[in-house]
Amino acid sequence: MQTFDLEAEGLRALNSALHAQASTTNQTVWEILNPKGSHAIAVGLDAPIEVTIKGSTGYYCAGMNKQATVHVHGSTGPGTAENMMSGTVIVEGDASQYAGATGNGGTLIIKGNASSRCGISMKGIDIIVHGSIGHMSAFMAQSGNLVVCGDAGEALGDSLYEARLFVRGSVKSLGADCIEKEMRAEHLAILEDLLERGGCDAKASEFKRYGSARKLYNFNIDNAY
Repeated sequence: MQTFDLEAEGLRALNSALHAQASTTNQTVWEILNPKGSHAIAVGLDAPIEVTIKGSTGYYCAGMNKQATVHVHGSTGPGTAENMMSGTVIVEGDASQYAGATGNGGTLIIKGNASSRCGISMKGIDIIVHGSIGHMSAFMAQSGNLVVCGDAGEALGDSLYEARLFVRGSVKSLGADCIEKEMRAEHLAILEDLLERGGCDAKASEFKRYGSARKLYNFNIDNAY
C-alpha cells in the first residue's frame, strides 16, 4: 500500500503521483491521510487503482474518474464524481450538491444523503443513494440509473430524457415531463442488480419508477411566444 499524507506533501504532489499510474502499475492501492476538506482530491484518474481517503473532502472529489475505485471515509463537497466515465466512487457519509453531475459511466455510491441536483444531466452513470436526495435531482438526466432508498425533494427529474429513477420513499414533487411509470420485470431485475452493487438493505419491490413522459421531445407551436 502507498500511504500519502496530504497535509505534509500537498495536493499537487498527490494528484501528480496518481496521474502517473498506468494500467501496468504495481502501485495499485493508495491510502490518503489528512484530507481535511481539500478540494479536487483524486481527480482525473485513469488507471485500475484503489484510492482510500481517510476523512472528508471538498469540491470535485474523484471528478472525471476512469477505471479507479475511490473510497471516501467521510463526507464530500459539491461535484463529487462529476463527469466520471467509469470505475467506482463510494462515499461513506453525505454528498453535497450536484453529486455525479454529467456522469457518463461508472457507479457512484453514497451511503448517506445527497443534496440538491444529484445526478444533474447524467449521461450513463449509475448513482445509488442509501439516504435521501435534495431538490432538482436528475434535472435533464439523459441516461443511466438513479436509485434513492430514502426520499426525493422537489422537482425530481425535471426535463428528464431517458434516465431511470427509482425511489423507495416519498417524492415531494415531480419536475416538468417526469411521471411515475410501471415497474416491469426488466426494471425489477435492473434495480435488484443496482441494490446489490450498492450494498443496500432494501427490496426492489419497495421502489417506484419514474421516467420521462416524452412530451418535451418535439416542438409545440402552442408553446411559442
